[in-house]
Amino acid sequence: MRKLLFVAGIALAALMLAAFEPWTAWTRSTVVEALPTSRPAASATSVPDGSPSVAPAAEEIEPVVLASGRFVTQEHGTSGQASLLTLADGRRIVRLEGFSTSNGPDLHVWLSDRTAGGSWFKYDEGRSVQLGELKATDGTHHYEVPAGADLDGFRSVVIWCKRFAVAFGSAPLDL
Repeated sequence: MRKLLFVAGIALAALMLAAFEPWTAWTRSTVVEALPTSRPAASATSVPDGSPSVAPAAEEIEPVVLASGRFVTQEHGTSGQASLLTLADGRRIVRLEGFSTSNGPDLHVWLSDRTAGGSWFKYDEGRSVQLGELKATDGTHHYEVPAGADLDGFRSVVIWCKRFAVAFGSAPLDL
């Protein structure tokens, strides 16, 4: 009987380790990406002989900030700035700058129509756009917003743990 309990205890411990990945609490990673710049899309024109001509390349243009806010902690300590930017070529990105959060399993970056802070249960409901897996626990990184995504009504950037359905932290966006 003791042997059976011991084996069951070992099996339970292995399952708990696999599910919770406690070692992530002590691991950190950093990614630092430069602020992206881009050129407006070149437009084709016609010259008198009918052959196409491309307009001269324009200078690089800095991104336009549509909205930004500071992270607030929810389930785990999270800090830094989140900004929604439009690049000159029309792409939109979310930039996390001076960002820091706890590590965890299955962390993702979302845009949400829910306000930042407060109960993280609210993010299960409502509208969200998933931007991808969190690249690192610290640093400055970017997440591209899918082309054609309607951002009307989105109010926050959320660091979401899919495995346990909790928000580590969120930042308000006033669009």
